[in-house]
Amino acid sequence: MTNYGAIPTSSHPSPAIDLEYISRAKHRIKSGLATRRPWKSMFDFDSMTVPHGFFDAVSRIKTNLGYFRANYAIGVLFILFLSLLYHPTSLIVLSILVVFWIFLYFLRDEPLVVFGYQIDDRTVLIALSVLTIVMLLLTHATWNILGSLLTATVLLSIHAAVRRSDNLFLDEEAAAVTESSGLMSYPSS
Repeated sequence: MTNYGAIPTSSHPSPAIDLEYISRAKHRIKSGLATRRPWKSMFDFDSMTVPHGFFDAVSRIKTNLGYFRANYAIGVLFILFLSLLYHPTSLIVLSILVVFWIFLYFLRDEPLVVFGYQIDDRTVLIALSVLTIVMLLLTHATWNILGSLLTATVLLSIHAAVRRSDNLFLDEEAAAVTESSGLMSYPSS
């Protein structure tokens, strides 16, 4: 007997796997973007002051590069994107590289393990940066890339030197303890 009008069913549970993958991807996007600091905090004009000297500037740069590293990586990629608008091949290569950045750096919630060795975030950041530069240089947009990287380096260095770092919490637990205890530390000017 034929069952007319019956909806055929699949013998394998691929929709459940696809839904699980989408759910995990959403979770990874949220947790990956959690490493990005709020742009409002990054561009807090009350925290922008001229450093007191060379060593103060170097200290601020080190602290801000560590604290805002995901924001700075997004900034460099955005400036690189803008410089490649008139080089479609380079833009396609950059788009593919952005996918690598998203999955290997921004959305990864577990340490990367290659051949049994755990790779830290800084190494992944450096490797992806070098891969991005090399692949884009192979598309013959060398001057655009070098100009955009120089521009990004100058802008981000200026920001990192000018952005006061004494009101940043590098240790998230310390921030949570301070907020939950009702004590707020106000930076001295």
